[in-house]
Amino acid sequence: MDFLSDLFTVDSVAHTMLIIGLVASLGLLIGSVRIFGVNIGVAGVLFAGLAFGHYGLSINDHVLEFVKEFGLILFVYTIGVQVGPGITDSLKRQGLPLNLMAAAVVVLGVIMTLAVSKAGAIDIKAAVGLYSGAVTNTPSLGAAQQALKDIPGITPADSRLPGLGYAIAYPFGVIGIILTLLIIRALFRINIAEEREALSRIQTGGAPAAIEDDVEVTNPNLDGLRVRDIPGLASSGVIVSRIMSGGAQVVAHPESLLKLGDVLHAVGPESKLREFRLIVGRKSEVDLKEMPSELVIRRILVTKQSVLGKSIDELDLIGRYGVRVTRVSRADIEFMATSDYRLQFADTLLMVGEEQAIRRAADELGDSAKKLNHPQLVPMFVGIVLGVIIGSWPISIPGMPAPVKLGLAGGPLVAAILLSRLGRIGPLIWYMPISANFMLREVGLVLFLACVGVRVGDQFVATLTQGDGLIWMAWATLITLVPVLTVGIVARAVYRVDYPSLCGLLVGSMTGAPALSFATDLTGSEAPNISYATVYPLVMLLRVLSAQAIVMLLVR
Repeated sequence: MDFLSDLFTVDSVAHTMLIIGLVASLGLLIGSVRIFGVNIGVAGVLFAGLAFGHYGLSINDHVLEFVKEFGLILFVYTIGVQVGPGITDSLKRQGLPLNLMAAAVVVLGVIMTLAVSKAGAIDIKAAVGLYSGAVTNTPSLGAAQQALKDIPGITPADSRLPGLGYAIAYPFGVIGIILTLLIIRALFRINIAEEREALSRIQTGGAPAAIEDDVEVTNPNLDGLRVRDIPGLASSGVIVSRIMSGGAQVVAHPESLLKLGDVLHAVGPESKLREFRLIVGRKSEVDLKEMPSELVIRRILVTKQSVLGKSIDELDLIGRYGVRVTRVSRADIEFMATSDYRLQFADTLLMVGEEQAIRRAADELGDSAKKLNHPQLVPMFVGIVLGVIIGSWPISIPGMPAPVKLGLAGGPLVAAILLSRLGRIGPLIWYMPISANFMLREVGLVLFLACVGVRVGDQFVATLTQGDGLIWMAWATLITLVPVLTVGIVARAVYRVDYPSLCGLLVGSMTGAPALSFATDLTGSEAPNISYATVYPLVMLLRVLSAQAIVMLLVR
């Protein structure tokens, strides 16, 4: 059985894979254990790595560094791909004030970190690790470690301090945000059921869903008029998808002539449909969708490169195939199909037309679920290459002692956000199936946390029991609690942010995925997920840049 002993002691590829595999599997098992309804998830890998490092089960430093940085790149790149397409939309409506509040949490966190470093006489290299752990933000830790490498005179012991601080501060970082949600709920005596109902009424009123209606033409002024000439139709957002004339149903063309007694099937917001009925005639007693007809409704996937970037008007599906596009779904959000809407990979079009006509239109659009689920590997690696270049590009900022670099944490994140926002450049499509994105992101995070834990594990227990570890942990609680409590109270008391959205805002400002599941269970609403996704992109970028700025400005 000597070979088993060699696997644990002799430096080799097999040894490296064994240690990483054991740390990952044991850590994920630890993270799956729920305590008071909360589990730490993938963060369990960090603590498993600490245990392995403490007992001397480590791996070659150069290999450890490569695996750690590769995991970090995968993690931040897939985050960028996920949030990039919606980063502009997240700033609309309530998104701007929510993002400003989230940015305030980040700024207060930096201020508290600097205050803690000074008041507690904590080395700023350890304090920036406390900052990353206290806000449960792994990419900022990677950014700080990257920035340290560019500073002359940094010793291996110095480079371990951020990871050590991160590991000490992380546990309360998860607990602290959960405590904050409960404190705010008790402080303002919030009735969650009432909050949820009020939010539902606001959302329904602010963003009405598209509905369908059948309208009979009784206005004599429309007799003989073309569909596209119906007064106010072009600007109303209402789409006429089919017409029943003389007992037969046909797809509604812009040039279709109207006659008294025709029944139009229209799709649009309820308020606009009421206006449409006043102009056209009256609500019909006939339900066209229940009437026998050769027309069918199909959902078609956009997967062919030749149509990407083209508008619905440019494709002219109604003129060429007699097919009407009524609605579009993108990223599980459905909205009306306007003529200037430009197609992106993985869009879903709701079409009305004859079966054969829809098949011809589907052939042009692709409609390949297999292609949709196939990862675009070339764009992914091109994006990573561009991210590494962006991250290595020195940026001179007045007042900085040296040029700033986004590093391997910031560069791939920025590249992924920009490229996925564009969607397509030539033949390259920046789309990643959700399952593939989640898998790569989790693998990257597991590799990064495993290596961080193994690297600082030999010092962690000694620092916690014999050194300043407990003092560090106490100071880190202030970095966690003060910013989120301050912003949370102001957001509720001054700006009247509803509690479910406030939960998502605070959890998102800490980029705390473990606490997000607690917030959704606590509120019984999906609103925390929405506000979390709204602030996540900006917060992630600010966390990375702020950690780098602390290192670049204050480490000597």
